[in-house]
Amino acid sequence: MRRAAVAIAAGAMAVSLAACGSAKESGDNADSTGSAKKGDDIKVGLLLPENATARYEKFDRPLIEKKVKELTNNKGEVVYANAKQDASTQNQQVDTMVTNKVDVLIVDAVDSKAIAGSVKKAKDAGIPVVAYDRLAEGPIDAYTSFDNETVGKTQGEALLKALGDKAKDGQIVMMNGSSTDPNAAQFKKGAHSVLDGKVKIGREYDTKEWKPENANSNMEGAISALGKDKIVGVYSANDGMAGGIITALKAAGIADIPVTGQDAELAGVQRIVTGEQYMSVYKPYPQEADVAAEMAVALAQGKSLDSIAKDKVDSPTTKAIPSVLVPVVSLTKDNINDTVIKDGIYTVNEICAGKYKAACDKIGLK
Repeated sequence: MRRAAVAIAAGAMAVSLAACGSAKESGDNADSTGSAKKGDDIKVGLLLPENATARYEKFDRPLIEKKVKELTNNKGEVVYANAKQDASTQNQQVDTMVTNKVDVLIVDAVDSKAIAGSVKKAKDAGIPVVAYDRLAEGPIDAYTSFDNETVGKTQGEALLKALGDKAKDGQIVMMNGSSTDPNAAQFKKGAHSVLDGKVKIGREYDTKEWKPENANSNMEGAISALGKDKIVGVYSANDGMAGGIITALKAAGIADIPVTGQDAELAGVQRIVTGEQYMSVYKPYPQEADVAAEMAVALAQGKSLDSIAKDKVDSPTTKAIPSVLVPVVSLTKDNINDTVIKDGIYTVNEICAGKYKAACDKIGLK
């Protein structure tokens, strides 16, 4: 696993280095979708989807703000708003950003379809839009995220590994993310490509708004329908939902079955340490945030994205969007040191605080 983590880190460094300085290196060729050329005194609108998932306030926002400052000699300003999982609120926030004449928008959409009209409003006002983490519909100028089908495959492969021979006899529950999130569909597709034909899927849910309480309720329904002795594992699309699922499993007296996750949230990592959760998917947020900031600054300054985005993706409404997809790694108790600790996401003291110390000692996390 150390080799895998090093390989991921090397890949991350390569993309990061390709991005670094690219706002300066891309020259004076104005991008056809960009605004008129500007200097470092730019205003970047940042719209994140919710604050229930720890990553957005702990990682994404401060990382993007830091990188924008770095790229603009501390002259660039980030104007921030969080939609708190409300698509209508996010549309209003875009309108406000347009009124306030930001130079570029970074948008992580609550609802990829519902945001399309607001993206067009921004474009009509001459404001380029970077889709962040989720591929929003509408005339998007650039996109950065993780390879979402690979995320689902990584989760599915880990679950099958944990199940071993039990995959032949029992049933699993699949707890997918929200149907309004295009990433959730890609996670699900990737997971199914690995799980189908290898294990019986007893129940499957698209979890409204990714909420842990909805995952908890769905899991209770699955246990009631299938019987607690028939469930051998749970595919959970993220760590927040895994927490709700594990609460339902505990309440039903079900223990020692593998549950997957994603985002490497602190609570998720701590559950991995104790054995309640089998794995999470570690996504290098610093790299994703840096690329988004690089794209936004270049677009605001009317510069080409050619030196940043080497790939293209299609959305349902827009073709050949310049994009950067960041690699991910499966996080288990065996490689916590080589991933979230090595990259400075958490310290050992944060993970092993209080009641988690004994479990950390048991797996040699010190």
